[in-house]
Amino acid sequence: MSILVTGGAGYIGSHVVCELLSKNEDIVIVDNLQKGHKSAILGGKFYQGDIRDNEFMDQVFSGNDISAVIHFAANSLVGESVAAPLKYYNNNVYGTLCLMEKMEEYGVKHIVFSSTAATYGEPERTPILESDRTLPTNPYGETKLAIEKMLRWCDAAYGIKSISLRYFNAAGAHKSGDIGEDHRPESHLIPIIMEAALGKRDSIHIFGDDYDTPDGTCIRDYIHISDLAKAHILALESLRAGSDSKVYNLGNGAGFSVKEVIECARRVTGQKIKSVISPRRAGDPAVLVASSQKIRDELGWVPKENDLETIISSAWEWHKRHPDGYPD
Repeated sequence: MSILVTGGAGYIGSHVVCELLSKNEDIVIVDNLQKGHKSAILGGKFYQGDIRDNEFMDQVFSGNDISAVIHFAANSLVGESVAAPLKYYNNNVYGTLCLMEKMEEYGVKHIVFSSTAATYGEPERTPILESDRTLPTNPYGETKLAIEKMLRWCDAAYGIKSISLRYFNAAGAHKSGDIGEDHRPESHLIPIIMEAALGKRDSIHIFGDDYDTPDGTCIRDYIHISDLAKAHILALESLRAGSDSKVYNLGNGAGFSVKEVIECARRVTGQKIKSVISPRRAGDPAVLVASSQKIRDELGWVPKENDLETIISSAWEWHKRHPDGYPD
């Protein structure tokens, strides 16, 4: 029995594949390499293609005994989603629809879905609970919320059980140093800071310093990528054990501002790292911090690398070893 990992060559997907390999799972990976990197795949059976391609997905499902899916394949840039919403609805929502049709056709009943804190929009309170209002402020969050709703209806109609994991800010790199974060162009704060520390950028932009936060910059909840990967394994095991469909937050429960992250990176790297204040980005909430108590209580998940210095140190080690990112 195999686990299908869509988007398994991406940042989070590759770390989950690594964790699955450590559990001796049989893995099938699908990625169109639009954003992922083939050299980030450390094992398993790899298919290059798009989940919206019907014939391609028939080949994947008919050629493997797939028992569960972990689904990462999506576009995930907030600003881009505001500028190009149709791209996001096509890739994220329609892509997942195509995947769910194949799961229903081939009788696959378990899926772990990569959702996002962007489903909440501007939070009603901090820390955010899974039961809080979902009112996204950008198309990216809207598409992920639409998929969560699709999954609920697929459970009711087809008995496909799902666990949706609403991430906050994944960061850091695997302790082996073999895989890490490499987007092109880079859009995430910590790797951008690492590029500045390596001299590949003259400075980094702080998008807005007039938010209603202690230092005026956005506050986010950072979670180490390895802790995030372990949560997917727990979710998969829960579904295998007969869990009902669920939604869980994944975060540390503690927030750090953009300026705090930059200051910590200066300490870790020993570099000055120049920052420049720029206008706010569309669709960015001021504060996103999660309560992860539900997944702690129900699945026993405990983040073990949850201080900011550890997260940034692991990222720094990977970027020093891969100053130009992956070779492909």
